[in-house]
Amino acid sequence: MTTTLITGANKGLGHETARRLIAAGHTVWLGARSIERGTAAAAELGARFVQLDVTDDASVAAAVTTVEAGGGLDVLVNNAGIEVRSPGGDIIGAAELTADVLREVFETNVFGLVRVTHAFLPLLEKSAAPVVVNVSSGLASLARAGDGYPGVAYPTSKTAVNMLTVQFAKAFPRMRINAVEPGYTATDLNRHQGMQSVEQGAEIIVRMARLGPDGPTGGYFDQAGRLPW
Repeated sequence: MTTTLITGANKGLGHETARRLIAAGHTVWLGARSIERGTAAAAELGARFVQLDVTDDASVAAAVTTVEAGGGLDVLVNNAGIEVRSPGGDIIGAAELTADVLREVFETNVFGLVRVTHAFLPLLEKSAAPVVVNVSSGLASLARAGDGYPGVAYPTSKTAVNMLTVQFAKAFPRMRINAVEPGYTATDLNRHQGMQSVEQGAEIIVRMARLGPDGPTGGYFDQAGRLPW
């Protein structure tokens, strides 16, 4: 039985990924900051709930203890992420970007990912087939950065996620560690402006979460294949 932890999984892509992996036979830990919302989502899906705030050391440490007591971990899906917009809902471009905005986004999208990954590495190393999936974005691609999207903080954070993916994959060659681009999916993060459903967006996350030991590692993928860095 494969045991999987998904951060930020009480809604959106994380919730759909949990649903799909449970259907595929995984035991899923649904991580969420809110005990109320997380418990309800886990009960709906038939998942296990663990309170997990990726920005809080104590919360992450407690989650490790809970997951370890539950039998260990095989797959980690770093899904939790935020985007910060102006009070009017506008994308914050370079002219309006402040260090505070960048710091807020990085706290969840980058530092939170590192905090969780580092904390769960000892459990993953005990797995026969450990997998880490980092939910990135097509906006992280430097090769495509001239395509017109004006936002700075969110794409920059996901570019950092891509570098972290490469470096962790080199450091832990027995693990399958990859970054994925779900596509422009309608979720709370983008105020449901995305052009595809969570069912479509979760496809690549689920696929990479189910990799075997002979699967790729250190890559950056969408549904069609590898993406340019």
